[in-house]
Amino acid sequence: MAENNLKSLKWQVPEYHTPERSKSWYIIAFSFIAISLFFCFFTISNWRLEFLGYNGNFLFALILIMAAIITLINESRPPLIVDVEIGPEGVKIGAKFFDYDEIKNFSVLYKPKQSVKSMYLEFKNSMRPRLAIPLRRMDALTVRNYLVRYLDEDLERTNPPLSEQLTKLLKL
Repeated sequence: MAENNLKSLKWQVPEYHTPERSKSWYIIAFSFIAISLFFCFFTISNWRLEFLGYNGNFLFALILIMAAIITLINESRPPLIVDVEIGPEGVKIGAKFFDYDEIKNFSVLYKPKQSVKSMYLEFKNSMRPRLAIPLRRMDALTVRNYLVRYLDEDLERTNPPLSEQLTKLLKL
């Protein structure tokens, strides 16, 4: 649903992207986690298997288990639909509002052959991660022309970030 007027641009996006995963993806992911967990507590030295005991990597094992649980929980519930509004004061995504003073620059990518139609916001605070917002049915040029009045445009970004490309490739 896209609404375009002089005061603001509004549309809706899912809270997060849920990739289509096949049975083989789950088998490979489970195998990777099982092998990683095994090597958290065992090592191979002189062609012999050795138990690491208290030197095992318990933190990594905990992170792997938590990541698997979070992935399974997110799989079981559909993403919420979030309202996005770009106005003269800033960008509102759901309940969060980002003033233009907090945003360093933006870029809008539209590459139909690669199925890319997104807006990226880089923040002045380096601790805050880049924000990628799908444009869905919004016109990319309309969004770009609206934001260029308030923010600097990152003209060097011509492709999605590597992290986003890897996430799409690995179906995470």
